[in-house]
Amino acid sequence: MHDTQEQQAYVRLPWFGLKKLAPFLRPYAGIMVCMLVLGVFGSLLDIVVPLFLSYALDVFVAQETLAGLGRFIAAYLAVILLKVAADTVSTYQTCQIEMYVGRDMKQTSFDHLQTLSFSYYNQNSVGYIHARVMSDTDRIGSWVAWGLMDGVWNFSYLAGIVAAMFALNWRLALFVLLLVPVTTVGAVYFQRKLVALNHRLREINGQITAGYNEGITGAGAIKTLVIEEKMERDFEKTTEQMRRTSVHTVHYRALFLAMISFSASCALALVLWQGGLISLQGVMEIGTLSVFMSYALGMMEPIQWIIRALSDLVSVQVNIERYTRLTETCSEVADRPEVIERYGDAFSPKKENWEPLYGDIEFEDVSFHYPDGEEMIFEHFNLKVPQGTNVAIVGETGAGKSTLVNLLCRFFEPTGGRILVDGRDVRDRSQLWLHSNIGYVIQTPHLFSGSIAENLRYAKPDATQEEMEAAMRAVSAESIPARMGEGYDSQVGEGGDLLSTGEKQLISFARAILANPRIFVLDEATSSIDTVTEKKIQDATNLLLRGRTSFIIAHRLSTIRQADVILMVDGGRIIERGTHAELMAKRGAYYHLYTKQYIEELTEEGSRHAI
Repeated sequence: MHDTQEQQAYVRLPWFGLKKLAPFLRPYAGIMVCMLVLGVFGSLLDIVVPLFLSYALDVFVAQETLAGLGRFIAAYLAVILLKVAADTVSTYQTCQIEMYVGRDMKQTSFDHLQTLSFSYYNQNSVGYIHARVMSDTDRIGSWVAWGLMDGVWNFSYLAGIVAAMFALNWRLALFVLLLVPVTTVGAVYFQRKLVALNHRLREINGQITAGYNEGITGAGAIKTLVIEEKMERDFEKTTEQMRRTSVHTVHYRALFLAMISFSASCALALVLWQGGLISLQGVMEIGTLSVFMSYALGMMEPIQWIIRALSDLVSVQVNIERYTRLTETCSEVADRPEVIERYGDAFSPKKENWEPLYGDIEFEDVSFHYPDGEEMIFEHFNLKVPQGTNVAIVGETGAGKSTLVNLLCRFFEPTGGRILVDGRDVRDRSQLWLHSNIGYVIQTPHLFSGSIAENLRYAKPDATQEEMEAAMRAVSAESIPARMGEGYDSQVGEGGDLLSTGEKQLISFARAILANPRIFVLDEATSSIDTVTEKKIQDATNLLLRGRTSFIIAHRLSTIRQADVILMVDGGRIIERGTHAELMAKRGAYYHLYTKQYIEELTEEGSRHAI
């Protein structure tokens, strides 16, 4: 896929993608103009410097005089100082452009990612998104800054020395320029080969990275399946491909550099041959010949850079297309313009217009299938949940339990029907208004890098120490900061990896309680907690959920017996509903699932006692 994109970009004129960078370059137009002007000025000074050698040879050496040497030295030093100043300032400004553009592109993509719906993250891997935000922006920022700067210098320098050579001696200039077409054709050939080989190297490198990842993350499965030898053979095969392709690349690069060096030597030989003949005829002085020699050698570097830059432009075009594909992706769950006008968006909420949420929920003829699939999860689904109702949702894996609450939270939009909150379609009010009133605790909790207190305050930024302690006590988690060295200021590590899964779950639960939401969603929230702690949390949440609408998805059915209503879901339909006692009396699907699980729990407990 990657190679196909780059080949398509190579066929097209790659300039149209550069227009998409205009919004990131426009704020720094002044710096860029100054940078480019200084680049042209610096290249002209590079053309002037060899003329000093010409003057020195023709006047001080040939005429054997030192008259005017002081003025010559002063002028030469002035040019050198101007060049150093121009290069210093232009380099500084180039670095500014690189950093500013890269920063702005990262910020824009990160902000846009916050607006995308869950379906985008279901369809794209973390590695893919990370590469767009980090690698592609770095590549684009570097190319925009240094590519423009080097391009201006090389083009102006090449044009300048060609003009200077024609001004000095047009016949000799024509001899030197005869080599340019031959050199260009050879450079294009080698550069095309190098581009193809570098693409192949990146592909193989990706395979090596994937092999490392599988070898590390799947270490347990590899050992239990006894496939170490197979994994070693596969990895050795991939690294051997990398070695052969790398050697092939180095081979072509060496030939390319040798060709450029040979062209430069040929240009120098032509200058010495024809220039020497012209000098012997007295038409050209020896100083002018030295300038031609300097220019003949110097013109090969810009030609080499231009050929390489055109190949790089194709590669960067792919980076630009991949980045803009991310930033131009529209969220499948988005507020309408009139809703944003009234309620604001995630970055500029108009909380003064937010109505209070009470918690009456209704699914009205809802149908749904995931954006990346065609199988219907729900068809013409209807459900009414009055304010303050404690709803438990049970069923086999894949029955649609989590999908139901994800639709309620508006992580996905129904493909048919509508969902009402307090009698109004959720699409008539902002996502942020809804999400601010929902406390969601999932089976695999996520903690942010930072301290326990910082993680809790994501739910309530102005939470006091007393409020945080009360929330932690409510879920029997007060021992976590107590056992850690710095209490609530203790670091939890990246993703909370300094804590056990159960401890992360408890802090996540306390964070949801601290937000004091009107709707609670607990998606197998106690699955990672031992039964003793689970009983404490259950007692605490029975009090906390009183008066609030709540949806509880539970793996252990013994934890939901107190629910106001239990929904038995299968294939996107409610096949049974009622209280625990009512459903047990029916002796239907819920009864059989409950008794089966109850027997399994008794068997496990008996096994533990036997041990």
